[in-house]
Amino acid sequence: MTTYSFLFCFFFPFCAIFLNAVDATWTYGVNYGRIADNLPPPESVVTLLKAAKIKNIRIYDADHGVLTAFKGSGIEIVVGLGNEFLKDISVGEDRAMNWIKANVQPFLPDTHIRGIAVGNEVLGGADVELWEVLLPAVKNVYSALYRLQLTSIVQVSSPHSEAVFANSFPPSSCIFREDIVPFMKPLLQFFSFIGSPFFINAYPFLAYKNDPEHIDINYALFKKNKGIFDAKTNLHYDNMFEAQVDAAYAALEKAGYPKMPVIVSETGWASHGDENEAGATLKNARTYNRNLRKKLMKKKGTPFRPKMVVRAYIFALFNENSKPGPTSERNFGLFKPDGSISYDIGFTGLKPSAAGPSSLLSFKKLGFGGWFGSSYSMVLTASIAILMLILSS
Repeated sequence: MTTYSFLFCFFFPFCAIFLNAVDATWTYGVNYGRIADNLPPPESVVTLLKAAKIKNIRIYDADHGVLTAFKGSGIEIVVGLGNEFLKDISVGEDRAMNWIKANVQPFLPDTHIRGIAVGNEVLGGADVELWEVLLPAVKNVYSALYRLQLTSIVQVSSPHSEAVFANSFPPSSCIFREDIVPFMKPLLQFFSFIGSPFFINAYPFLAYKNDPEHIDINYALFKKNKGIFDAKTNLHYDNMFEAQVDAAYAALEKAGYPKMPVIVSETGWASHGDENEAGATLKNARTYNRNLRKKLMKKKGTPFRPKMVVRAYIFALFNENSKPGPTSERNFGLFKPDGSISYDIGFTGLKPSAAGPSSLLSFKKLGFGGWFGSSYSMVLTASIAILMLILSS
């Protein structure tokens, strides 16, 4: 047995058990996209998030203005390393080191950067060259974080679309696409070893929009319906969101990673769309987001993984009027640019609107936590040392 195999077999089971035993307290986050020309400044966004008591966000870059504005807010942030950087970052650790020193390290610890999403929906996309560089980029980012002693507070992952799956119905039948497996499995192996979650963008809206004749709108919106029955697992699903999450768990289990946590990196419902975009209405957006928020606040698992608390980032904080594509792409926002709510799902905005009253609420600063919390830092530090020996061998 090689040194690598011995260390992996001996140490990793302990590390994995420990990491899975550490439970994050958050369940509800929001994606803060900014492809628009009418959005409030980041400082106002911080005030808005505090008023709404939203304590976890994900951004799609590492904009210095945003990161500076969030200094001292206590709001935890996942930053994005865009697809356009992956080829360069994959070349060497020094490229990743330069990026982190410029975009992450200077803002810590006052700005609570808790994760780096390396790429977005790479596997399953059309650029196969990006498939090939994703894992090297991820490894270089992690290695640079380790050398900067940041791995105990900044996690690394990479969000995927549902295009990585060959099928997802019923949930237990879900597997990764055959052409993606050679790239997905080593990525999962690395993420499993360093204790990172699996990020999936799950949209019942898109599923319904693409097949409204065969999907019950009530099933997609968490409303009363007959649901579906998965004969293999003997489980009943009364909403599509949990079915999509469990499909990801099923695919991970078949790939050999049954204990890897799934985090929904994007989900949401458009409030307006083109004539051919079924279901894109304000009423449906309000219903989906209100019911999803209620479900996430219960801090429970899914039928297939009842002990794995569901966590999700909702898309999106604002409508983004400069996004390309169909009308729905520009109409996922929970809030209007003036700080008022787009529709009432229980949030508080910064000013009254036709959607309902609002006022500023009190705010309590968060401590360090990230995806898994910081209580495991001593064990993680030891695991990192062994991992680096492995990677350098």
